[in-house]
Amino acid sequence: MEPSPEQSPHHVYPDHWEADVVLRDGGTARIRPITTDDAERLVSFYEQVSPESKYYRFFAPYPRLSAKDVHRFTHHDYVDRVGLAVTVGGEFIATVRFDRIDARGRPASAPADEAEVAFLVQDAHQGRGVASTLLEHIAAVARERGIRRFAAEVLPANNKMIKVFRDAGYTQQRSFEDGTVHLTLDLEPTAESLAVQRAREQRAEARSVQRLLAPGSVAVIGAGRTPGGVGRTVLRNLLGAGFTGRTYAVNSAFAADQDTIDGVPAHRSLGGIGESVDLAVVAVPAERVPEAVADCGEHGVQGLVVLSAGYAEWGAEGRERQRELVRQARSYGMRIIGPNAFGIINNSEAVRLNASLAPERPASGRIGLFTQSGAIGIALLSGLYRRGAGLSTFISAGNRADISGNDFLQYWYEDPDTDVALLYLESLGNPRKFTRLARRTAAVKPVVVVKGARHSGSTPPGHAVPISRIPDATVSALMRQAGVIRVDTVTEMVDAGLLLAGQPLPAGGRVAILGNSESLGLLTYDACLAEGLRPRPPIDLTTAATPQDFREALAQALADEGCDAVIVTAIPWVGEDGEAEPGDGEVLATALNTAAAAGPAKPVAVVHVEIGGLAEALAAATSTVAQQRPAPASSGVAAPGRPSGTPAATPPPATPPPPGGPDTAPAPAAPERARAVGRIPAYPAAERAVRALAEAVNYAQWRRQAAVPGKVPEFLDDTIDEPGAAALIDALLGEDPDPRGRPLAHDEARELLACYGIAVRPTLPAPDAEAAVAAAAQLGYPVALKTTAPHLRHRADLGGVRLDLANESALRRAYGELTDLLGKPAELRPVVQAMAPRGVDTVVRATIDPAAGAVLSFGLAGAPSELLGDTAHRLVPATDRDAAELIRSIRAAPVLFGWRGSAPVDTAALEELLLRVSLLVDDHPEVVSIALEPVVVATRGLTVLGASVRLSPPPARTDLGPRRLSNY
Repeated sequence: MEPSPEQSPHHVYPDHWEADVVLRDGGTARIRPITTDDAERLVSFYEQVSPESKYYRFFAPYPRLSAKDVHRFTHHDYVDRVGLAVTVGGEFIATVRFDRIDARGRPASAPADEAEVAFLVQDAHQGRGVASTLLEHIAAVARERGIRRFAAEVLPANNKMIKVFRDAGYTQQRSFEDGTVHLTLDLEPTAESLAVQRAREQRAEARSVQRLLAPGSVAVIGAGRTPGGVGRTVLRNLLGAGFTGRTYAVNSAFAADQDTIDGVPAHRSLGGIGESVDLAVVAVPAERVPEAVADCGEHGVQGLVVLSAGYAEWGAEGRERQRELVRQARSYGMRIIGPNAFGIINNSEAVRLNASLAPERPASGRIGLFTQSGAIGIALLSGLYRRGAGLSTFISAGNRADISGNDFLQYWYEDPDTDVALLYLESLGNPRKFTRLARRTAAVKPVVVVKGARHSGSTPPGHAVPISRIPDATVSALMRQAGVIRVDTVTEMVDAGLLLAGQPLPAGGRVAILGNSESLGLLTYDACLAEGLRPRPPIDLTTAATPQDFREALAQALADEGCDAVIVTAIPWVGEDGEAEPGDGEVLATALNTAAAAGPAKPVAVVHVEIGGLAEALAAATSTVAQQRPAPASSGVAAPGRPSGTPAATPPPATPPPPGGPDTAPAPAAPERARAVGRIPAYPAAERAVRALAEAVNYAQWRRQAAVPGKVPEFLDDTIDEPGAAALIDALLGEDPDPRGRPLAHDEARELLACYGIAVRPTLPAPDAEAAVAAAAQLGYPVALKTTAPHLRHRADLGGVRLDLANESALRRAYGELTDLLGKPAELRPVVQAMAPRGVDTVVRATIDPAAGAVLSFGLAGAPSELLGDTAHRLVPATDRDAAELIRSIRAAPVLFGWRGSAPVDTAALEELLLRVSLLVDDHPEVVSIALEPVVVATRGLTVLGASVRLSPPPARTDLGPRRLSNY
């Protein structure tokens, strides 16, 4: 007899199934298992469902649930019978349930691997993507419980539900039986299902940001009557920017409703407004925020900007207050910027929103700016303002308890008003997701990042992030792999942003230098060489050069097919009276802009020394041409924000897509736009201009390569035994694996690596001289004698390795010298190994980092490489291009390619080894670390002499699971 749910050994509430999610329209909801306490919620939910939806669910009129139904739908064992609910404000808006069935469609228990599934969504919430989100989560639950297929019976007229199943991306079968559509879904994730999931994620998260940045109405909660104060400042800034929507002031201290402040309606609470409010800016003390959030939630506010401080940045009590703030806001379907935020700005003429503490709305432009620090945000706004740069949007997220830089990458990816994304980040809440989103965004528009708090343990106290074990240099390498332009300072970020937002991408690194100062030209030439560019000898126009001379020289340089970019250097020139000519800056700016507008589309930058008004004039002058010019065809890269071959797009809609809309398709390519030629960036130092140009050159090269993605050679599949490796890993871990992991013995590691075609030279122990001689006889001379003691491992410089021992007498002599020099055999742990062909000693490693995921690393063996940190890194899974770049990106790479007349080694074999290691780690997340050291790469082939492998229960892969917001 089957035990009742209350008696079932599996009846433990699975709290890890709980998840906050973003729906198609940008609102949030909570998914959680249904419990026995949900009877009243279930009845109330069912009463609000239309008769038509009830008919589609039960195939018959079913006006109300019986007591038996309520008991059945709220009592689950969370194994064979599972129910999930979607809640907003604590109330059900949708449910899903599966029951395990046997081959005849009858109730069954494990090990049956099929279940019948059914959904019900409240009519008022249909079209929000609720069912598709629920399907992702119930499928993940089913896979966890050993269910591999879903079966569903759907009425033919229920097109919405049929579409949910059809568009999920899972392998499926359909048939028509007894007047119903019978659907069977294979729940194994596919490339298509993952693409659909991420496309929905992108649209939902972008929409949630768009709702915050383009509200129809804003209420400032905490705006007082007394001038000054945070709330009153934000209210003043909203009015000063000319916000196009409705504005309200809310303060519980007001005597009555229907009063005004600065001409804005003032109310004691949101309820007194009498109209819907889209965005609330909360500027009250932290202890009063919960009351304000509840008021917002009960009156349908879509999102919050919380400026209030006193949260995680204040310690443990503040962290708990911050967690509760997020929970409270999400329970009402709201998203949060903050707390401890500086605010948001949207420069769109249709919005003109300045819901921040910035006193002036910056000029309108094509740069999107995200910061976590308010102080850095102020500095960046000031720097961009001085340089004449314009912004599309600005966000200072403070403690970023909810909305983060990842969300804004989702928004900027398809925002037609943003060409360049600048981010100042002090922490990466979800590095694996950030890398994925940054790679996709960088494929169509530049992403420039400054990573503050780079040293271990220096994460700002307000940020809850996973602890990463990888060094900052590795983080930088992984960002570069994703196409992110990582710079060290906010000044460099502004420098790069100005060039990328105002100029086309260069087709290569050939740079023309011209100007009226020989010395400044030579400084620029040297800086180009230092950054890896290919400068031409500077063209000296002499100090007598006029603006007309500059215009003609720039036009000639741009027309030169052997030139990819131009740097103009300029110093003041003097008139006959020895004084600087008035209006020099404006005249020169006009000349340069005229030449740039008329010539081929190539980037131009100006290095100037004390030329008054030049930078301002260049920034103010936006030259236009009759016909907008694309990037040069030879570059293969469109201008920033303009993917090649993509038509111009319109802004995202202000309303969610209709039910059954396009959210099931792959994410759209980011829109492009026709960009006016102009805004030549000016720099006060040659090094700054050249560094910005070098970043543009490197990024353009990455874009060209990203257009043709790498792959894993198919021939590797024929030499890989994936099932054999899986079985071996299961056997090695055992039924109850140690969560701390298990290092493999030498023979175990060799056996596992052999499943992936990685051969490790056998090593035999040599506890005494006789054992060493016997081992050598078995392996064959010549041999190597090595110690394996931890303090001597891989330390040939300490005398722990003896090579090329050709016979028994040489081996015995080496054994005696080794023990006389370093200690007893028991302490040294000697081993004997057959000699490998001569070559270059290298190291291949793969590790699982809890924050970044699986990382593949490569470098040369030896202390110099370790001391200099000369190691390259790529995320797993690696492609053939990643493997090739790994080898070539270390500074010591020339040693592999015939440095100083030496013979080049077999880098093709090395690339293949890197791919095999990547595949092993990617296929089997239980392999948490691999170290192959040394790997001797000869002119033909390679030899792996040492290998260590560690297994552990696989870490959770949240990036492959159903969509969910991070749990704060």
